[in-house]
Amino acid sequence: MTEDATGSLDRVGADISRLLKPRSVAIVGASPTPGALGNSVMRNLDRLGFAGDLHLVNPRRAEIDGRPCVSAIDDLPEGIDVAVLAIPGPAVLDSVRALARRKAGAAIIFSAGFAEGGEEGIEAQAEIGRISRETGMVIEGPNCLGLVNFLDGIALTFVEIPPVPRRPGRNVALVSQSGAMAIVEATTLISKDLGLSYSISTGNEAASGVEDYLEQMLDDDDTQIVGMIVEQFRDPARFLTLAAKAREIGKPIVLLHPGKSAAARESAATHTGAMAGDWTLMRTKVRDAGVVLVDNLEELGDVLDLAARVPAPPTGAAAVLTESGAFKALTLDLCEGIGLDLPAPSDDASTALRAAMPDFIPVSNPMDLTAQALVDPDLYRRALEALLRDPQYGSVVFAIIQTDVPTSKRKFPAVVSAIEELRPDRPVIFAGMDDGAEVPAEWIARLRELGVPYFSSPDRAFRAIRRYGEAMAPAPQRSTMEPVALDALASGTIPEYRAKDLLAPAGIPFPEGGFASTLEEANAVCAKIGFPVALKAQSAALSHKSDAGGVILNVMDNAGLAEAWDRLYANVAAYAPALVLDGVLIEKMGQRGVEMIVGAKTDPDWGPVILIGFGGVQAELHKDVRLITPDLSAEAIEAELLALKGAPLLTGFRGSPRLDIGALARLVERLGAVVRGTPEIAEIDLNPVVVFPEGQGCVALDALIQAG
Repeated sequence: MTEDATGSLDRVGADISRLLKPRSVAIVGASPTPGALGNSVMRNLDRLGFAGDLHLVNPRRAEIDGRPCVSAIDDLPEGIDVAVLAIPGPAVLDSVRALARRKAGAAIIFSAGFAEGGEEGIEAQAEIGRISRETGMVIEGPNCLGLVNFLDGIALTFVEIPPVPRRPGRNVALVSQSGAMAIVEATTLISKDLGLSYSISTGNEAASGVEDYLEQMLDDDDTQIVGMIVEQFRDPARFLTLAAKAREIGKPIVLLHPGKSAAARESAATHTGAMAGDWTLMRTKVRDAGVVLVDNLEELGDVLDLAARVPAPPTGAAAVLTESGAFKALTLDLCEGIGLDLPAPSDDASTALRAAMPDFIPVSNPMDLTAQALVDPDLYRRALEALLRDPQYGSVVFAIIQTDVPTSKRKFPAVVSAIEELRPDRPVIFAGMDDGAEVPAEWIARLRELGVPYFSSPDRAFRAIRRYGEAMAPAPQRSTMEPVALDALASGTIPEYRAKDLLAPAGIPFPEGGFASTLEEANAVCAKIGFPVALKAQSAALSHKSDAGGVILNVMDNAGLAEAWDRLYANVAAYAPALVLDGVLIEKMGQRGVEMIVGAKTDPDWGPVILIGFGGVQAELHKDVRLITPDLSAEAIEAELLALKGAPLLTGFRGSPRLDIGALARLVERLGAVVRGTPEIAEIDLNPVVVFPEGQGCVALDALIQAG
């Protein structure tokens, strides 16, 4: 494990369990005043029945509520597990030093004004990190709300925490850089009757970060799911390693990561003192690792609810039982938009449904039961039983009209009875269509006891199914191709002719051609490859050759070559008089095809990714591109190419020939091997890559490498 410049915890001798499961706690800044931070922590510990030793520190009081106080940290016993610093920011650093002298196991710092507050705060936070590293004392914060251990009833936070009974089933741990969001999400999950193990706020992460707590949760037998709210990963490589472990041991990670917009990234930097990263690149990496990435707090709670109650994730298609024809159409629209498949029932299931339904109800998916279940409540059981005969359905959703208490009392018993009797072998989800309808709480509780999540709207249920099922699907097939290391790269821009010389041995196809620094050499190249040819000016300082008139196409003979040579040099001289060309790349003109863009980028934190999509004007206007990891097999890359919006252009749109998608996928796989084997590559652009009809391959017309 590693340690970064922000002080991320990962040191020999640091025992994070003393923070999470303390037997002794000190409150520095204890107070008798209701609402004061130190008083709130003390009340929380009392309310939840903390059975360990509690020590109070207040220089102006000998006792608080009958408990003795010491006047200074130096008067505390040695080796206290956790000290909660409920004190102003200026006093924090000296208090941390004093706790280190007393060999405290951990400290929680509520105060703000550190790395997010200017140069002085940055220096103070760095010193906190240094003390932690040197002493092995685990430090949570600063600028955090502390933590709650729901399993043992230990609330080390100033937010009032009610007693939460331990519940059977799968427990959720919350790890969040934002303390407020951790409490908000904990409140949401408690309202859903879910079991919680921990809620941890990491704040500025001077000496411990989300990766540290995630690792602890993965090793915790009482935690089965981890929900995370992270504005900036300080150790992305370590997080990805932990995510891979989570997938392997079957502990889902559900992540909310703000930062799609430039404004959000700026906000994150000022809120946590963190430098913002590339959100799209992060999304590619974490989703590939099996992390469930959600868009908002509502989705976070919904997916955690689903994951906690449904050990086998709802992968694949869904079946929907509803009671409205109009809602059926709305569901088809929504699910098509979010990518949740709703196929028609198989022949076997369709036959069973037909036998179970009155004649006037057509068989379909979604299945509109109409209002018939009000007079024939067993219809729910018969319909569910028929749908469970169809192996293509990974989940079944009851999208039911609740309306009022009398209606609910007719419907819920029949639905609950059907689930109890049939014991489905796959997830069943209940979604009320009328959010706000009065529903007897006992029936929602009965559903949850049966492992059936209850959603207040079908839309939320469908989105949660899609998010969770997609992430829990089997990992894509990986490439067996060994990494390819290019020859030593000079830092900076590598011009096209050199880039092609480097990439061609790795199997990247380029047009036939050659480099010429004189017209005589150009004639020799043309004699070898034949006409017509293209001329392209070459210089590391001329990335956009067309803007300078540095590309001349369809040169047909030697006379035309001489004229084009002079014209190209004149164009570039007029565009940038001081620029000196290395020479000219001359390549054989080829047949037309569909233009694609293929590129790669190596992020200093997250590592390399590959970009694939439609090139030319479409790349700029429609941005029909996808980011993928560089270790996918050609088969997995083909699947990604076919997920592009313009994929029909590759498969024979309106009578055009099917293109050589396999050749394009192999090119991308080879480029992935290059960036995996050559970490000094910052970016590669192959734009355009022209794809020809099936069996005729593809060719990259341009290439540019940026080396770091």
